Amino acid sequence: MRLATWNVNSVRARGERIAAWLERSDVDVVAIQETKCKAEQFPEQVFTDLGYEVAHHGLSQWNGVAVASRVGLADVQVGFPEQPGFGDPVAPEARAIGATCGGVRVWSLYIPNGRAIDDPHYTYKLRWLDRLRAAGAEWLARDPAAQIALCGDFNVAPQDADVWDMDVFEGSTHVTAPERDAFQAVVDAGFADVVRPYTPGPGVYTYWDYKGLAFPKRKGMRIDFVLASPALARRAAGASVDREERKGKGASDHAPVFVEFASG
Repeated sequence: MRLATWNVNSVRARGERIAAWLERSDVDVVAIQETKCKAEQFPEQVFTDLGYEVAHHGLSQWNGVAVASRVGLADVQVGFPEQPGFGDPVAPEARAIGATCGGVRVWSLYIPNGRAIDDPHYTYKLRWLDRLRAAGAEWLARDPAAQIALCGDFNVAPQDADVWDMDVFEGSTHVTAPERDAFQAVVDAGFADVVRPYTPGPGVYTYWDYKGLAFPKRKGMRIDFVLASPALARRAAGASVDREERKGKGASDHAPVFVEFASG
């Protein structure tokens, strides 16, 4: 199975690029984040015309997640147990969707940004990651042989090498100890980063800001991951970051991340 995760930063704005990428990428399943559209606005035909089934969860012009698969798509679930919302009163956000594709439980996840260390969204982000950890641990306790992929934009750079210059990020989100600890807790719950072994840094990034010529200057961050359960991680046979897709007019500010899984 060829699995990818990609924050497309508006599925409607990038429909033609997504279709072209699907045709050349030979991907079986793709977890998509930041669709930025409601359910009725989602361009489903972009995927179905190329033989993909697709499940999407979008509530507004913000956030939004989807899973597209050409190897089957079943048991679609919007959100995971006790997934936090934000605000008072608490409002749900479109940040998680799961589906079973070719025997693998694929989750497309868009973890809150956090905004700033003193912002309520930062606390929300930490709660969100902690609840993901708890849900993942529960899934594996129920079935240690479960094949689960937690895919998406985690909005965390777990290691210093995952940002182009740590001095620039001092006092900012994405690199703080609590965020990194929360990410590591998901890993420690049984979900291995199956991309890093095949894409060692430094200088390997998945996101580059649109401003300040960040992409050509290689000023990026590694914040997009595929974390696999033990049974699935054993099948990992390769991974890569499609940096070429970040180039050119109309590109997302994130690059797709691929993982190859051997037959189970």
